Order: sequence, then C-alpha cells, then structure tokens
Amino acid sequence: MKLLEGKTALITGANRGIGKGIALNFAANGANVAFSDLFIDDQALSLLESLRQLGVKSQAYASDASSFAASEKLVNDVVADFGTLDILVNNAGITKDNLLLRMSEEDWDRVIAINLKSVFNLTRAAQKPMMKQRNGSIINMSSVVGIQGNAGQANYSASKAGIIGFTKSIALELGSRNIRCNAIAPGFIETEMTAKLPQEVKEGWIKDIPLRRAGTTDDVANVALFLASDLGAYINGQVISVCGGLLT
Repeated sequence: MKLLEGKTALITGANRGIGKGIALNFAANGANVAFSDLFIDDQALSLLESLRQLGVKSQAYASDASSFAASEKLVNDVVADFGTLDILVNNAGITKDNLLLRMSEEDWDRVIAINLKSVFNLTRAAQKPMMKQRNGSIINMSSVVGIQGNAGQANYSASKAGIIGFTKSIALELGSRNIRCNAIAPGFIETEMTAKLPQEVKEGWIKDIPLRRAGTTDDVANVALFLASDLGAYINGQVISVCGGLLT
C-alpha cells in the first residue's frame, strides 16, 4: 500500500517549483491531489494531466490564497469534490526583495498577505473538516531566512518567521483533535526561479552549504511526504530545515 493511499491533499501555489514537486510526490504515493494557484494556466493544466496519469483523482482551482473568502470557498469546493480533506500544504508564496530603505509599503503588504495571511486563511478553513474527522496533517512552507534572516528580504523573512510561530501555536491548539501542524524550512533549492540567477551567485551560496550542492524539489517533497503520512504520526509543532546543513 502506498503511503498516502486514499487520502486527499490540497496544495497551494503548486503550479511550479516546490509545490509542483510535492503534488507529484503525493500523487505517486496514492494521494488524490487538489491544487490551487492564482491563475490556472497551461503549466497548471500540464501538471493536472501528469497527476491524473499517475492514476489519482486531481483537480486544479483558481484561487487567491491571500483572500479570506476565496480560501474558505476553496476548501469547501475541495471537500465537496473529493469528499474529504486530509492534508493541507500551505505553499503559496512570493518575493519582493529590496533593502528596507527602498522597500515600499505595497511590497511589504503584498508579501505578508500572500505568504503569511494565506496560511491563516487556509488553515482556519481546513481545520473544520479535519476536526470533524478528527484527523489531519497541515504542512506550512517556511524558509531558512525565517530562522536566520537575510539582508534585502525583511518582508519575506518576516512572513516566513511568522509562519513558524503560527505553526507552533496551531500544533498546540489542534493536537488534541489528532491534527498535526508542522513547518518545512527549505534552504537554497533549485527551481525555475533560482535557475535564472547568475552562476557566480549560485556558486557563492553553494560554497556555504556543507553538502556542497543546492537542494532539489524532491528533497523538500520527501520531507512533506513524511510529515503527511503516518510515518510522521508523532511529529507535531516542529520546523524541519531542508538546507544541506546550512543552518548547522
């Protein structure tokens, strides 16, 4: 039996990168996968087809994770379409990097809304069906910069640090209902976004990583699989860094 056989997962921001890797990993392990993004474009439709080819039920939803009402509707639609919601992965996120001196209020507000408020929105909505079935796993995507900070990313770092505090609080609130809440803090992960960086920049980051390589989306997805499955049944309120030893 596959690790997530018979379970339904909702993954936000899954069109590309880490979210896409988690969606494919979950489906390969038997989970039915609902995923959302602000727009359902050709890339999302391609992912939808790939998921269905793995033999699981899958559906894509256009939804703004920073909207309280849209997030509640999304969860309600997923439960109506799939009959249950067992796993929530809060992965939606953006960057608007700049030094604080040059950072606009709009860039601060937008990053906090999409990266942090979305986690509140989706978790608040998802707890209802999870509490009813007295089971669930919530996985929130933080970052190593939410632990150690990073110059030029005050808004992003603040949002990811906020996710850690939120995760620990929800773990305490919902643990008695057999609902676990954990966070993953990726380090330098090779994605479509980081692939555009100059080679010398990537090499500069990698030299500080004890494993001397960037992480892959599979590295993160495998940790998410562990936390989502019964293998992680006694893991709650934790932050797991996937950074090759960068924070050691």
